[in-house]
Amino acid sequence: KLEMADVDQIKSIVANKGGDKLRLINVWATWCGPCIIEYPEFIALQRMYGARDFEFVSISADKPEEHDKALAFLKKVQSGVSNYLFSQDDKYALIEAVDPDWNGALPYTLLVDPQGNKIWSHQGQVDFLDLKRAIVENPLIGRYY
Repeated sequence: KLEMADVDQIKSIVANKGGDKLRLINVWATWCGPCIIEYPEFIALQRMYGARDFEFVSISADKPEEHDKALAFLKKVQSGVSNYLFSQDDKYALIEAVDPDWNGALPYTLLVDPQGNKIWSHQGQVDFLDLKRAIVENPLIGRYY
């Protein structure tokens, strides 16, 4: 499933208000090679930590008219998480809604706590060992289950 999301919805996803989980957000696009290569690893993280206080959310930066193309990719990689497609063509609005510190290059990954505090962020392909450390060092997850 791929839902359309406007600026306010994206801000709400990032703010994680009312959430009780550590939220990993990845902004990607079907035309971004590194995004496509690393995306399955995010699904593996969801499977690894999803039974705990953790959730992965994806936001596609594809154009709204490319909904079907983005959805086909998500089906191919079995992305059974909350998937969103930014509903506007204004990429600067997406950048401001996700993280004003982000320069807009893809992929962009952000880890936020239930209060919406940025715990970890990375522009470009992720070092998944570094990301796993950031996840397990958070008190919501911890190293032991």
